[in-house]
Formats: sequence, structure tokens, C-alpha cells
Amino acid sequence: MRQTWRWFGPRDLVSIDDMLQAGVQGVVSALHHVPTGDVWTPGEIAKRQAEIGRMKDGAPSGIAWEVVESLPVSESIKKQAGDWRAHVANWITSMRNLRAAGIEVICYNFMPVLDWTRTDLAHRRPTGATCMRFDLVDFAAFDIHVLARPGAAEDFPEGVREAAAARFATMDDATQAQLANNVAFGLPGAADNMTLADVRAHLAEYAHMSEDALRANLVAFLEEVTPEAEKIGMRLCCHPDDPPFPLLGLPRIMSTEAQYRQVLDAVDSPANGVTLCSGSLGARPDNDLPGMMRRLGDRVHFLHLRNVTRESDDIRGSFHEAEHLGGDTDMVALIHAVLEEEARRRAEGRADWNIPMRPDHGQDILDDLTRKAQPGYPAIGRLRGLAELRGVEAGLSRLMGGAEAAQ
Repeated sequence: MRQTWRWFGPRDLVSIDDMLQAGVQGVVSALHHVPTGDVWTPGEIAKRQAEIGRMKDGAPSGIAWEVVESLPVSESIKKQAGDWRAHVANWITSMRNLRAAGIEVICYNFMPVLDWTRTDLAHRRPTGATCMRFDLVDFAAFDIHVLARPGAAEDFPEGVREAAAARFATMDDATQAQLANNVAFGLPGAADNMTLADVRAHLAEYAHMSEDALRANLVAFLEEVTPEAEKIGMRLCCHPDDPPFPLLGLPRIMSTEAQYRQVLDAVDSPANGVTLCSGSLGARPDNDLPGMMRRLGDRVHFLHLRNVTRESDDIRGSFHEAEHLGGDTDMVALIHAVLEEEARRRAEGRADWNIPMRPDHGQDILDDLTRKAQPGYPAIGRLRGLAELRGVEAGLSRLMGGAEAAQ
């Protein structure tokens, strides 16, 4: 596995120097300052590459921007509304510019409105570490009572509705505002700029969008961009829904293996692939992560390795982010499946045999607790995760008789 690390740009409180000391081999980044739908120009791409290429003292870092996460797909494209055709054309232009700069992998998502959802960004664990958590009762309290979405109550079981009402009754204005900010953090455009009225307006635009209709729009987008990606040697990989079940009345189309298979079969190209995120998919008990890696592995272009602990056996339930080798996903079995896929690709002579992986998220531990970096992206928590994953990979590679795979 190619060991990479996500970097949010010069304002990220985890620096290039920190990444080097963690031992990463490459960087995952994006031009978050460019408005969604606009072209990523060669100049802006080169600027980010230069920022990644140097340390604080100006010395060469020796690492490069290897994976884009994410080249955003606009809401207009997802809805096929407004300037969506121009946005597709701009997305293709950006993709060409990235490939001309030497980058070969683009991760994107097709989640309507919400990029990801948590109700607590600093949930305290018994060790004193903090992590991100999704509490279904808190979310129901937000949806039904704070956002007051029409029809929201019908989307939750009676027991959850009753618990949400009781919990909301204990919330003062500050608690309600904090909950709304936590949920809105996963909205494109920065949480501090997103009001409840903005959320309601976004949701209204999807009021009559079915799962089949949203999937059709994704397929239409891929039919436009994938032929060009294949021609220029770019690999595209869709990130799963996070969490992998419906929220706020919005359709979800990338939450299960069957849903991925529908899209992969609809646009059957090696350039149309999967970001296998074990944390997002692992929040759902019917997703078999090692099995998904074995069955979809030919089209897995990027790996997010993290773990969650599910707090119920329900398809839609509460969960929190666990240590990378803790939680409910058998990480050793998953990495074993990854190494088997890489060995198969090497035997076939595939240039992309070394699948880029990043230790996704992590608990805030030690100095992370005062650094206050991007939620979910602590320095030391991810360093611990990377070390654990690297150790599993090295041990399995030796047992599999392929010590060279650990190089």
C-alpha cells in the first residue's frame, strides 16, 4: 500500500514537516479555496504542488501531491439543474490539468447536500482521547426539532422519536446551536457560513429526488467524464456515503456493495472506480469490508483505512470513530485482502498495483487535544493509526512470502 496523508493546505495545523516525520510517502490534497464548479487552473495546481514540495525552512520535502481529494462535484451536477453542463465541462478541464501535472487519482463523492455527518466532533473516550461521533438520537433531535424538517418524524422509529423529544427538551439555545454547527460542518462551503435556512433551501431542491434519479445523474456524469479519464490515464474513485444510510430525507446511492456494483457496471471502465473507505462503509453492519475488497478490488483505486464502533446492530444507528485496529471492521483481514489484490495486479503487470492508502481520521490524543486541527484529522492520532496499519502490512507481507510488498 502506498502510504499517504491528507493535507488541507497552508492553513492546515498539521504541517508538511509533521507529515515527513510521520513517514508518509505521498500527499492527498485539494484546492479547497476554488469555488465548486470552477476550473482548477494549471497555476493553482502548480502552487499547491510547490507548497507540498517544501518544508518550513524551505528545504525540499521529497514528497508530492499524489491523490486529489476531492475535486468536488457540484450540487448542480447532482441535480442536473442550472449550470450543470458547464460544471461538467469545467470538471473535465480540471481533470486534464491535474493529469498534465502528473496526478493520476481523483477521489470525489456524490452525496447530496452533506459531505459527511457527525453530531459530536469531540466525543470523550474513557482514555481521555476525543473522537467524532454520530448519535442517532441527537441527529433526530436536530432533524425533527431544531431544523424542523417537514415529515422528519416519520423517518425515525417511535423509540428514537421519543428519545429525541426528551433530549431536545434538555437543550438550551447554545446546545442547539452547537449541534447544528456540528451537523453543518459536513456541508460544502464552511460550517460557519451555513444557516438553518440554507440547509432547508438545499433540502427543498432535492424534495422529489429518488435514489434511482440520483443514480441516473451520477451515471450521466460518469458517461461524460470517464472516457476522457481513461484516455488520459486518470483513475476516478467515488467515496461512499458517510454515514451509509439515508439522512434528512435525501437519497443515498453509494452505501452498499450492491449500489457500487450498479454504478461500476453502468459505466464499465477501468477508470471508473471505488474509494474503499472502511470507516464510512463500516458504520453499516451488513457491509463486509474484506469481502468488498476481494470482490470490487479490481476497481479499488484508493483506500481510506479507519475504524468505527457501532453502538447498535441496526442498519441506521449510532457509532463513534475507534482506534484503527479497534472497532467493528477486521482491519487485519481487510489489509490481507488488499495485499492479495496488489499481488494479483503485480502478476498482471499493472502499473497501478501499489494502491494509495491513507490512515483516515484518528482520535485526538496527547498534543492533538491542544492543537485543535481539522476535526477528524489529528497529527498524533493519525500517526498512531499509520504506524499500526504499517505494522499489520509488514507482518502480513512476511507471512504471505512477499517481503518486497512491504518496501
